[in-house]
Amino acid sequence: MRHLVAIFGFVLFATHANALSVNDLTNAEASGGLKEALIQAAGKAVGQLSAVDGFLGNKEVKIPLPETMQKAEKAMRMFGMGKQADELVLKMNRAAEAAVPEAKALLVDSVKKMSVADAKAILAGGDDAATQYFKKTTSAPMAEKFLPIVKKATENVQLAQQYNKFAEMGSKFGVVKKEQANLEQYVTQKTLDGVYLMMAKEEAAIRKDPVGQASNLLKKVFGTLIQ
Repeated sequence: MRHLVAIFGFVLFATHANALSVNDLTNAEASGGLKEALIQAAGKAVGQLSAVDGFLGNKEVKIPLPETMQKAEKAMRMFGMGKQADELVLKMNRAAEAAVPEAKALLVDSVKKMSVADAKAILAGGDDAATQYFKKTTSAPMAEKFLPIVKKATENVQLAQQYNKFAEMGSKFGVVKKEQANLEQYVTQKTLDGVYLMMAKEEAAIRKDPVGQASNLLKKVFGTLIQ
């Protein structure tokens, strides 16, 4: 006889002989299975983004020119600055690809420090509960790691320097959004956004088909029978 299994946002079936109740799982198993899944997800997300064209070749995370520059882009190209605009887009995305490997250690460390209560909250939470946990625990240290790498990658780009001068002044008068008043900060934030977007996609894959990509422990955790 088969029983309906529903946990972490998906449905499975289990035979009566192999059925488990939630109480059959220890706290170590519950948190351990989730941690395994999230460490694997972090590795995949960082691996994809840090590859050549991991940002530049992915429309979902590609970093565009800041909005103010996008509005002026046609004029820039008319005045022969098209190559500079293209160079800046390339440099921004290459900077993101170079910075992303720094994220893996922080994501993994965050997983290892996850409490049983955190794990249970994620298991019982919404579709992006794990991604929101990462945003809360890693945003600040990740930005700190990314920023100097982004600065180094864009420091010799003339258009970046010109933009910073203009944007700083524009921000004071409310013409430029505060989060876009400095190009390095803008790229750093967009890099963070890309990391969390890819983590969300990996989280969604785990929720949709945990058994298809998981270890025995993870199968046990996500195959828990709820009566």
